[in-house]
Amino acid sequence: MLPQPHLTSLDLVVLIGYFLAVLAVGFAFWKRSRSVDGFTVASRGLPGWLTGLSILGTYVSSISFVALPGKAFGGNWNSFVFSLSIPLAAWIAVRWFLPFYRESGTTSAYTHLEQRFGPWARIYASACYLLTQLARIGTVTYLMALPMQVLLGWNIGMIIIVTGIVTTLYTFVGGIVGVIWTDAIQTIVLMAGALACALIMVFSLPGGWGQLVELANAGDKFSLGSFGGSLTESTFWVVLIYGLFINLQNFGVDQNYVQRYHTSRSDREARKSIWMGGLLYVPLSALFFFIGTALFAYYSVHPGALPPEYRGQGDLVFPWFIVSVLPSGVTGLLVASVFAAAMSTISSSLNSTATIVLDDYYLRFVRPGADERQKMRLLHVTTAVIGVLGTVMALAMINVKSALDAWWSLAGIFSGGMLGLFLLGFISRQARSAGALTGVAAGVLIILWMSLSPRWEGELARWSSPFHGFLTIVFGTAAILLVGLLITGLFKNSEQPREGT
Repeated sequence: MLPQPHLTSLDLVVLIGYFLAVLAVGFAFWKRSRSVDGFTVASRGLPGWLTGLSILGTYVSSISFVALPGKAFGGNWNSFVFSLSIPLAAWIAVRWFLPFYRESGTTSAYTHLEQRFGPWARIYASACYLLTQLARIGTVTYLMALPMQVLLGWNIGMIIIVTGIVTTLYTFVGGIVGVIWTDAIQTIVLMAGALACALIMVFSLPGGWGQLVELANAGDKFSLGSFGGSLTESTFWVVLIYGLFINLQNFGVDQNYVQRYHTSRSDREARKSIWMGGLLYVPLSALFFFIGTALFAYYSVHPGALPPEYRGQGDLVFPWFIVSVLPSGVTGLLVASVFAAAMSTISSSLNSTATIVLDDYYLRFVRPGADERQKMRLLHVTTAVIGVLGTVMALAMINVKSALDAWWSLAGIFSGGMLGLFLLGFISRQARSAGALTGVAAGVLIILWMSLSPRWEGELARWSSPFHGFLTIVFGTAAILLVGLLITGLFKNSEQPREGT
């Protein structure tokens, strides 16, 4: 007979205590978030260690906490290769991206694109960012609802709706100051919960660590994937190059990260935050993959302890272990960790999207002379609207087989290769609007082809993309950059470049 999910009084105390602490932190910074500068960049006065933990919290989310163990349980460590690209991306960010944004002084990551290529470039990049964040909020909210469904037996749609309301309200009150401070607390809770769970798994096996390694090796669970040159599979190299492009996009054009560069009180503290947030994610993601491997070993030894309907749904295995095996109190801590991971990411995305709508749309096209009260009203309304739309996206993800694969695919599509546009302006001082626009058109066509053609049938199937979906952002970015450089070279003397990078 399967063990029954449990939530004891001690678990409830831990969970409720956590939520009260987070809400207390959020409301404690209410007064500091009542101005636009306080709501969006924390008045530019935070230490690097705090912002670094916030960056780490943005990286982790419940995508890591639930989906990474799910991937390792059902497959191997191939997806961990994504994390191996972070140190190189972080070095590039510290060397070039950070000084550029700190010197510009503009809160929006996309202001300089207008300075280089015109208003269309700014709107294109910011629109791609908004779509990416909607997909991210939806994925994170859905993955937070999974363990709650397993634990409480409630309808997952209702859990998603309640979660969306609570998180949106919290972000509405706290602003970026509350977001960053609670990110730091939530990240510590998350790391403690993951480490505790990993240790319990090892000691729950009759043969301990040796048995875990033996079972994992027998199932080829530690494999990083094929080292071959195929571009049709998620080989080591495909995942590595995908990770590099995504992480360069994170550090270079993602408003979540760029906004945090401005919250640091000095350039030195900002550099510290990038290194801390980026490098800590590598061992932390390894811990999540180890948890997935340990789950495989545990349920190989105890096959009857896992419901049959969960065997093909890796995203549900870790939540089931949390609520059916862990001792009282630890269950509450792990459930709080899942909430912590999700709330950190959702609140960050809500705040950053509200900032983009204010800077790139409202102040640029609707009301350039808006006063402080009008700006704050816009920030609050936008936070609420994005919260609703993100909740709808989460509802649309119900019954997705692998939320991690779904998120990576959506990120590749919605990002629209905007990294290529940024790199074009950053690398070539001669690049101009005509080259950039032509490059974007080529990049978008490639992205649409690679995203949609695998679903073509009949005669059209002959023309479908043979490449793995992870390469969508890679080829889209490369097309924008290379075509833009080519057009710039062909028409070098016909148009003067704009001021900017």
